[in-house]
Amino acid sequence: MSSPYDAVLFDLDGTLSDSIGLILESYRHTMKIHLGKALPDELWLNGVGTPLDNQLAEFAQNPKEIPAMRKTYSDYYIERHDADIGMFPGAIEAVAQLKQLGIKIGIVTSKSRVGVERTLRLHQLLEFFDVVVSADDTKNGKPHPEPVLFALSQIGITPTRACFVGDSTHDIEAGNAAGVDSVAVEWGPYPRKALEECQPKKWLKAPEDILRLGDPSP
Repeated sequence: MSSPYDAVLFDLDGTLSDSIGLILESYRHTMKIHLGKALPDELWLNGVGTPLDNQLAEFAQNPKEIPAMRKTYSDYYIERHDADIGMFPGAIEAVAQLKQLGIKIGIVTSKSRVGVERTLRLHQLLEFFDVVVSADDTKNGKPHPEPVLFALSQIGITPTRACFVGDSTHDIEAGNAAGVDSVAVEWGPYPRKALEECQPKKWLKAPEDILRLGDPSP
C-alpha cells in the first residue's frame, strides 16, 4: 500500500481514544456540583475538541469560577481514567501500519499535555507518535489552524503532503484552514450532517478504514 501523504495527524478523543463516555460523565458531575443541575449532553458535545477552559466558560456563572470547575472536572476524569478509557478497536493497529510505511504520524488534541500523556502512557503509546501537540503547546486551539500547522512544523512536512483525521467539526475546520486534507470519521459523537457542513476532503466509516488513507479518494 502506498500513500499520498508524508504525514497523517489524528485527533485523540473520539477519533483514536474511546473516551466520550467519560468526558460526558465528567461534564455531568461538574454541572451538578457547580450549577446544581444536570444539563443536556448536546451542550457539551458541541464543544468537544476545543480546550477545556473554553468549554467551561460557556457554563461558568463568572470567569472566576472556571478554575474551580476545571478542578472538579479534572479530578473526576483522572480518578476514572485508567478504568474507563480505551482505544477504538483496530485504530492503533491501522495507524501502526501507516507508520511502517514510513509516514510521519502525530496527535493534535485539545487535551492538556498531562492529559494526553496520561492516555498515551496507559496504552503504551507515549513514544509511538512522531509529534504530539496538546492544548498547552499553542496560543490558539482548534478550530484555529495553529495546532495543525505547529505539528507539521515539528516534523518538517508541508500541509499539501498531510492530512488531519478527526471526529469533530472543530477538527475539520482546523484541517481545512491549515491547508491539509481534512478527514472525518463516522464513529465519533458528531452527527454526519454537522461534519458534512464543514466539507471534509475524505470520510472513514470505521477505525480499520484508516488504512484507506492510502487510496486516492476514500
